[in-house]
Amino acid sequence: MKKWLTGLILSFVLVLSLSACNQNKVEKIRLAEVTHSIFYAPLYVAMSEGFFEDEGLDVELTTTWGGDKTMTALLSDGADIALIGSETSIYVSAQGSKDPVINFAQLTQTDGTFLVSREKIDNFSWDQLKGSTFLGQRKGGMPQMVGEFVLKKNGIDPKNDLNLIQNIDFANIPSAFASGTGEYVQLFEPTASIFEKEGKGHIIASFGNESGKVPYTTFMAKESFLKEDSETASKFTKAIYKAQQWVEENSAERIAASIASQFEDTEQDIITTVVERYKKQDSYATDPILDEEEWINLQEIMNEAGELPKRVDHDFLVNTSFAEEATKK
Repeated sequence: MKKWLTGLILSFVLVLSLSACNQNKVEKIRLAEVTHSIFYAPLYVAMSEGFFEDEGLDVELTTTWGGDKTMTALLSDGADIALIGSETSIYVSAQGSKDPVINFAQLTQTDGTFLVSREKIDNFSWDQLKGSTFLGQRKGGMPQMVGEFVLKKNGIDPKNDLNLIQNIDFANIPSAFASGTGEYVQLFEPTASIFEKEGKGHIIASFGNESGKVPYTTFMAKESFLKEDSETASKFTKAIYKAQQWVEENSAERIAASIASQFEDTEQDIITTVVERYKKQDSYATDPILDEEEWINLQEIMNEAGELPKRVDHDFLVNTSFAEEATKK
């Protein structure tokens, strides 16, 4: 009887131990981001505040510097998930991919760039750009397309009214402007604010304020990954949603403190200023759901720029099930 009872207890302890091991199992996710910017604050909050860890995920973050490089990393299985502009999934779809890239969680919902002038301008109007040398973003990318959309909205023909430079690699645009190229440049943060503080340029307008809501950067993965690792995608999206809510509820100062380790070369006051700027223009999505209206707006911007290969239905390249599940919890 004692041997039987002892064996039963040992079996029970073993089951509990195995269960605990399974619960504590950490899964590594390889995440490629298109650039490293305070624009992506909710992602870094999810990392620093332990929201990924709470879901049993270990996120290995790599900055791949440019939409083409980021998408290549995803398609070649160099990354499980990519943080990139939604337009790239449309480009891949147009090429007839058998394993389409699906948008499953939205991070930002406006453009994240700012118009920076070399000289200080107190009363800026968009028509002042006419005849100037404008250092724009890479052709076919969201910054460039939104930039042209905003310019046209304000009566500027990018091709005829500007000396438009678009042949400089994404990562080298700030250094090109700093070295004397262009009178105006379209820049992400924190570079724009750093340039302003150092006297290299002056922020005079926000492309995000002008463009309206658009799925500017989203988390995407191959359709096969979302099917085979649906539980992982679900956990990832829940962590992102927790971070989005945390960012919505907390001050710019507290957010800046949370993500400071991601920007060790950037002064704390700059990080705070940038976060506050993005919060004021509602750049940070408050939930990961990419809705149909935003998807249509994206394609209107692409079409206006002459970069839309064909219109794609929302349901074909967007999967909102993970985001909807996350927001219900």
